[in-house]
Amino acid sequence: DDIFSSAFCENSEKLINVHLFALAAKYYSLSNLGVCTPLEDVLEALKGDSERAKGIKPDEFMNNKKSHEVQVMSELVDSIANYCGIKQVIDIGSGKGYLSSFLSMQYNLKVYGIDSSSSNTYGAHERNKKLKKHWRAYQSRGRESLKNQSLENTNDRPVEREINCKTINEELLNNVSHLQNQDQVIIQDLVPSHGSTEMATPETDAETEADLLTGTQSHEAKLSEEVLAFLNVLPADAVEDFSSSRNCRELCEEEKVQRKMASLKTKARKSNESNLYFPLTSCITAETELNDIITDLEDCMLVGLHTCGDLAANTLRIFTAKPEIKAVCSVGCCYHLLSEQFENQEECHDQVWGFPMCQYLKDKGWCCGRNARMSACLALERVAVGQMLPTESLFYRAVLQVIIEEVYGVTKSDRHVGKTFSKSSSFIDYVRRSLKKLELDDSKVPDSCIMDYYEKYKHRMNELEAFNMLKVVLAPCIEVLILLDRLCYLKEQENIAWSGLVKLFDPVKSPRCYAVIALKNQSCS
Repeated sequence: DDIFSSAFCENSEKLINVHLFALAAKYYSLSNLGVCTPLEDVLEALKGDSERAKGIKPDEFMNNKKSHEVQVMSELVDSIANYCGIKQVIDIGSGKGYLSSFLSMQYNLKVYGIDSSSSNTYGAHERNKKLKKHWRAYQSRGRESLKNQSLENTNDRPVEREINCKTINEELLNNVSHLQNQDQVIIQDLVPSHGSTEMATPETDAETEADLLTGTQSHEAKLSEEVLAFLNVLPADAVEDFSSSRNCRELCEEEKVQRKMASLKTKARKSNESNLYFPLTSCITAETELNDIITDLEDCMLVGLHTCGDLAANTLRIFTAKPEIKAVCSVGCCYHLLSEQFENQEECHDQVWGFPMCQYLKDKGWCCGRNARMSACLALERVAVGQMLPTESLFYRAVLQVIIEEVYGVTKSDRHVGKTFSKSSSFIDYVRRSLKKLELDDSKVPDSCIMDYYEKYKHRMNELEAFNMLKVVLAPCIEVLILLDRLCYLKEQENIAWSGLVKLFDPVKSPRCYAVIALKNQSCS
């Protein structure tokens, strides 16, 4: 601390050593503090003895960023759900349902997606309908993929088909004999072609035959698991029963058994889980009673992919307060929208604040302020790889603020300019569009006056860029404070078995990449 403090002038407190400032910011960043748990370690600890089935990538259903986020987070959520022995997931701030629909279709989890926007909920409903239609194409593509894989495995193994046909599990056949008259789900070409196999020689001894038999059964069992795992990926109505045009006598009896079991599994899933994703509209607060929203609430986990502002903090509070919720995985965003207890020095005893959460920072009366929270939203990793800040739009916004203060005498407004820059053809157009959004009379400023302000400050654009680059360098430090506050809050709770921060995403693709994860003690109920 003593070394880094020399980055600032002792008397004026102005920054005098930019290099030292950057080193200090890096030192206190989350990646350097060593407080994060690697995602690989978490997945390994959750996996136990079970192997997770490889699923379908969502890259054709959503953009690059969202696909990356959904794929990584859904695998983790599924691992946590399996570890805790739960099948119900509640997605807080579910938006258009990207994560929710993928969790239900890919991992067969029962997901309730809750969002405060009714338009988002409607959009999620419509998007879910379209998604289900596309799963049929994936079914066909998956069949072809498994076929090719199975053919490769068959060509690599000199295993006699005749041996496999002789080894019939009589008990299994008896258990499913009542299915003889029912329609079968025929997943064509999922099993390898057996038209050309090397014949067994009479000289094969008993030990060799036993080895071949064991290897063949293991291969067929593995193939069967792949088939069933693929069926599990699909929504309940994605696989239909249909009659086979092939001669069933040409099939090995073991294949028939496997197909009957697949049919039985599919029908059971159809009857029990006709719809696994339920978009709901509700505003979530720290006092929300989930039982009022979800009538069949059971042991479950909470998830949130980029929960905005206070919603991330409230997700953690709901998790600690509700005995039914066994785990939480929350990735927050929009730090600038957090409410702060000590920002305005106003006594509001009944309000639940977004920051700070932990008792330690509350005792310190810690406050970030809006400017710091805005800085925390910046993306250092993106800037580092050349995705520079939008300097011109920031300059437009800065000069606009000067005009608003000097011409209109307005220093604070509840209205926002929003993404006006991208729609504007010039600085004059930008100012006029912005004034209308702020409901200010733009006739008070002629074009010449607007351009005078532009010319007055344009030579300082480099200063503005340098200032914003310093904010970018400092961003990870402020994010650390917010995330560690949430982690410390969980550490203060008595019913938490484990909690940690995990870097889930590539920060270039998804700058808000850290998840707060916690699991309750198994005895908690």
